[in-house]
Amino acid sequence: MNKTTLARTLACLFRSGLLSCGLVLAAGLLAFALAAENDTLEVFLKTKALETNPLETNALEIKAPEAEVFKAQSLGLPAKETDTPYVALGQWLPALLTQFNQLPEVQAQLTRQQQAELAIQAADRAVYNPELGLNYQNADTDSYSLGLSQTLDWADKRGVATKRAELEAQILLADIGLERNQMLAERLLALAEQAQSRKALIFAEQQLRFTKAQLSIAKQRLAAGDLSNVELQLMQLELATNTADYALAEQAALVADGKVIELLGNNNFAFSEFIKEIHVFVTQAKQAPATELSPLTSTLPALASAYQQVLLARVNAMQVKADTSADPTISLAAEKEGTDNKLGVGVSIPLQVRNNYSELQAVADKGIAIAEQGYLARERVLTTKQKQFLYALPRLLERYQDWRELVQVSGAKAAKSLSQQWQAGDVSTSEYLQSRRQLAASYLVGLNLETAIYQSWLTWMGESGQLMPFLDGSAEQISQAPSHMPNAAARTVNP
Repeated sequence: MNKTTLARTLACLFRSGLLSCGLVLAAGLLAFALAAENDTLEVFLKTKALETNPLETNALEIKAPEAEVFKAQSLGLPAKETDTPYVALGQWLPALLTQFNQLPEVQAQLTRQQQAELAIQAADRAVYNPELGLNYQNADTDSYSLGLSQTLDWADKRGVATKRAELEAQILLADIGLERNQMLAERLLALAEQAQSRKALIFAEQQLRFTKAQLSIAKQRLAAGDLSNVELQLMQLELATNTADYALAEQAALVADGKVIELLGNNNFAFSEFIKEIHVFVTQAKQAPATELSPLTSTLPALASAYQQVLLARVNAMQVKADTSADPTISLAAEKEGTDNKLGVGVSIPLQVRNNYSELQAVADKGIAIAEQGYLARERVLTTKQKQFLYALPRLLERYQDWRELVQVSGAKAAKSLSQQWQAGDVSTSEYLQSRRQLAASYLVGLNLETAIYQSWLTWMGESGQLMPFLDGSAEQISQAPSHMPNAAARTVNP
């Protein structure tokens, strides 16, 4: 009698109830099995006990790590190692900003700020220096002369130059601030994508470990005659698929780590998710009256540079007028010729007869109109992006919240129920694997939603120049504000 025949015989006895009538025969078969076929009968008895009580999964002999994952998540959903505690934004952000401020790009920006300050000081200096003239004439009567002349800044070229330097410095600071916002947004997005890729990698690893545990169960069920060879091959194919998914997830995690290293010089930062803060920010923005959107857009830091370009164009027109104005020159001269002493005073004024510079003034006036239109165009673009942001991101957050509730309430229960039903033989292996893939896909959808939320929020905050003011002024306060929006997708799927 081989193992398969023995297993099927005992199965028939259990199902037909003949074991209670033929106790002696069953005892003989059992003794024979324990003596000659001990391994197969042990698997069979454990499998039938599982069919009698599907909840007693601990009776199966599975390797310790696989059993832990199996008990934690019956469909391979993430275990508790992904359930990281919530860390407020104000707790991990200062260390990141310190590292960010040490980047060469940021240090170069600081040097450019100092350069702009020096330019203001240079502009606030006198335009004309006095001129000293000495003259000696050797003749029958020697003559000596000493002259001093000073051109007056009658058109206030110094004041206009100072205003121009101040505006150029403000434009430079606004551009640097916007550039820094975009740089920080890019690096925060890289850290967010790194966190998402690591969660996807942990999830893929758990899927792989869990499938190995399920394959071990499938082999035991095949040996007991409770599973077909085709179903076992389906489990092996699922293991191969999970192995490939794990390799792809690891590759994506390495790419994300490389991007963080490229942008920040290191890939180990105390980064924590901040969807809670994003939710509070968007909620406050949505509650703002519609009439406040236009003034809000006008105060965006990204518009500061465009607005100051208009002011600079007006100052340029003033500077053209000042530069082309005729500044008088006053001279004072003392002369000695023989025994005669002479004192002279002179005034000279350029005559703008051949060129009155009217064309240059017209060009400068046109520059004002161009700068104003540029400001209006920039304002229109930002207004459109702001409307898109306030329309799209709340919807993403709503879908994210719906996803969390569905996965948390239904996903975990369905995972346990399907696993128990498959082990009891009530669900076919193909249906079971298909259900596992659906639940796994739902988790990955959540990760994609999180990434989309970060990308949408950080892109807008960087382009509008609001990121640095938000982080500097209200991040800690928002972190302490109550919110019903949970933080991490990984915690959603844990029962």
